[in-house]
Amino acid sequence: MSGHLRLLFGRRARRRWIHLILGGALAMPYVFVGQLVVGPATDSRYVFQDLPLQLLSFTVGLPLAALTAALFPLTRSMEAGAVRSLCGVDAGLLAHGPARTRAAKGRTAAWFTLHLGFGGIISGMSLAVPPFAGFLAALPLIVWLGGAEAVELPEPLDQPWVLALAPVAGVATLLALAACAAVSGALLARWAPALLGPTPEDRLAAAEAHAADLAVRNRLARELHDSVGHALSAVTLQASAARRLLDTDPEFVREALAAIEDTTRRTVGELDAVLGVLRDGDAPGTAPAPTLGADLDCLLRRTRAGGTRVTATVGIDPEALAPVLSREAYRIVQEGLSNALRHAGERVTVTLRIEAADGHLAITVENPLDRAPACRPGGGHGLRGIADRARLLGGTAQAGPAQGRWRLHVRLPLKGPA
Repeated sequence: MSGHLRLLFGRRARRRWIHLILGGALAMPYVFVGQLVVGPATDSRYVFQDLPLQLLSFTVGLPLAALTAALFPLTRSMEAGAVRSLCGVDAGLLAHGPARTRAAKGRTAAWFTLHLGFGGIISGMSLAVPPFAGFLAALPLIVWLGGAEAVELPEPLDQPWVLALAPVAGVATLLALAACAAVSGALLARWAPALLGPTPEDRLAAAEAHAADLAVRNRLARELHDSVGHALSAVTLQASAARRLLDTDPEFVREALAAIEDTTRRTVGELDAVLGVLRDGDAPGTAPAPTLGADLDCLLRRTRAGGTRVTATVGIDPEALAPVLSREAYRIVQEGLSNALRHAGERVTVTLRIEAADGHLAITVENPLDRAPACRPGGGHGLRGIADRARLLGGTAQAGPAQGRWRLHVRLPLKGPA
């Protein structure tokens, strides 16, 4: 019994009842417009006093409501918000934006008509039934206090058993109203996903937005990996070298500490830039992204400060590269040197060559093979990040042993996809 009462008067049923009352309130302007049509058409000046004419005005107003919903795309957003809040429908089953396509507008118009139709009927019943039910419940008391003449009942109902059953009939009338509201609310909640749910175009747009968001996240992950990973590798080697030579070579220690300070300062700036994008969604960070033209010399100086010998050959003017190409090339060089620092050790010679060949920018990083990244099957995230950057620019990346050394070779087109 309690379960049935919960279905009729529980929290969900009450919220859906409010949703129906809201539909009735929205229907009132259309009913007034319908009266302006029905009154002259029926030659009646008292539409409000005639229930059939009121129902006819309500029927005339519903097509106007459907037209309104079709003309105003934001109707779907408004109705979907009301359904999410009041009808207990999962937000994932409803569209979040306005209706743009003809099919979406048609379904929104159908939903709006149903909402106002059910809402108008339930609202009218909610206004009329409770006073009537209260009168029935109080009828025996009214007759007992005022006598039989206090209430003029029709002759078939002027019977003692009618008075005895009047309170029961009043309660049954209220239960019937609650049942009608519960059924109407349940039907609207069931139809809402089909009429207010996303269209195939909406799902495609959502999938594209999700893919774009994943692409941005992957790009930011690569930026963090390359920037922070290189900084940690360089700082670790610089600090290790400074500790060993603290008593014998103070000048080298001073240079190593200065390099550590410069590396951490630049890395914090790059980290702020990436976190700024994560916080603001589209705003650039506090520091510009490093490029091959502006930051290659500083990158080589920080790498050498830890004791790693880097032989660099640059056969092209980095300043002449396109900004996107220069930025991505810097990250590729940075990650290539980071791999050498992590896997080849301190006292090795790393060879870096940057040159132009056959319309491509060729980047080559080589170091001894004995502790190269290839020793781990599949490589690490850095090599995958390099391959991703090269592929997005329309280039290629190859990494592996070659002539007794570990070799990373990347080719990026100087023009085109970049």
